[in-house]
Amino acid sequence: MKILFLSQIIPWPLDAGPKVKTWNVLQHLRKQGHEIILFSFVRKEEERYLSEVREHFPRLYTVPIRRSRVADFYYLIRSLFSGRPFLVERDDFPAMRSLVHKVLEEEQIQFIHADQLTMVQYAYSQSFPRDKIKENGNKTSSPYIIFDAHNAVWTILHRMEQTASFWLRPFIRLEKKKVMAYEGALVQSVDCALTVSEIDREALRQALSVYNERNTKGRDNICVIPIVVNTQRLNPVSHQNDSFNILAIGSMHYPPNADGIRWFLNEVYPLVLKELPQATLTIVGKSPPADIVKRSLDFEGKVSLAGYVEDLEPYFESAAVEVVPVRAGGGMRVRLLEAFSKGMPVVTTTIGLEGIEAKDEVQVIVRDEPIDFALAVIRLLQDETLQRNLGKNARELVVSHYDWQVALEKLDQVYAATALPKE
Repeated sequence: MKILFLSQIIPWPLDAGPKVKTWNVLQHLRKQGHEIILFSFVRKEEERYLSEVREHFPRLYTVPIRRSRVADFYYLIRSLFSGRPFLVERDDFPAMRSLVHKVLEEEQIQFIHADQLTMVQYAYSQSFPRDKIKENGNKTSSPYIIFDAHNAVWTILHRMEQTASFWLRPFIRLEKKKVMAYEGALVQSVDCALTVSEIDREALRQALSVYNERNTKGRDNICVIPIVVNTQRLNPVSHQNDSFNILAIGSMHYPPNADGIRWFLNEVYPLVLKELPQATLTIVGKSPPADIVKRSLDFEGKVSLAGYVEDLEPYFESAAVEVVPVRAGGGMRVRLLEAFSKGMPVVTTTIGLEGIEAKDEVQVIVRDEPIDFALAVIRLLQDETLQRNLGKNARELVVSHYDWQVALEKLDQVYAATALPKE
């Protein structure tokens, strides 16, 4: 069948969680023999990767996108008047809308797979109205719409609100309210919504219940399909002996990632150094905020900011422990699954482990308070046997539960069930 796939980002290279998720879903759909028509925004720095993506998906349509603070301020003001979330207003481009609906008008598309919250708007248009379901339950010829939510965005904003500066909280609270209503409306209108965890499924159900206070018909069309990784590509690493290096990975233009690194630097790492002065910290990820750069200098060479790197292998090999300090966010942490696949011993938080069926002290160590987190890192740095056992168990878990060739079989069932006539 023909699937029109709407992506907010070019899903290559595989250097961020959303890209990994989207790429594996696309590859699975292609492997099943479907024709993929891929639409995506493209940033200037991503243009060099388009040829690689076209090798796999020749029917790639792109629309340039440029971010700026001036433009964001405009979209923020516009969202105040429209009532739509800022995120949706920011990504509403007439050029993308025209391009998508030109293909919809010219070709017989069976499914629209909208990847992430802001892309679903392109499945609807006055020039391409969505047909209703007939009285006998059979759908008309309009495409079935799948909303691949990744996670419930309103919960990310809710957690950000708890840790944000007091002057930011009213703005975050307002955006959270609008996002929650918007997500509820989407779940009500699409044929199927996908989340990556039961936690996010319940959060979308909550958004739907809030929306349904103004509507009479509820729906139960939310399915859970976890994020997956390619365990054939991510092989276990050979660790450097006697390492006391701690590794942290995450793109810090994403506020929850920056918040976690900031928390680790300020509240956890100093406690580690009191016990183990030889411990070092390597932070990998683009766009570190100025305060994190400044704080790293306080440790007199014991903290290295690597920035963006294309090859993570040397960093995995030289590290004894990886930390995933997450205090906000939603969905699943791909960097955790990749660390597990690499056989890395990991310390994370309860929020960091959400959506992943790993057990504390078996595949991972889970701690939430700074002193407990620090003690777990110290313990791992001093115990190579524990490092090996956690890494081995974590690798086995990912291979059996989160490899793309295993977990994405459920996606075929979702597509088949969505297209069944409604009784």
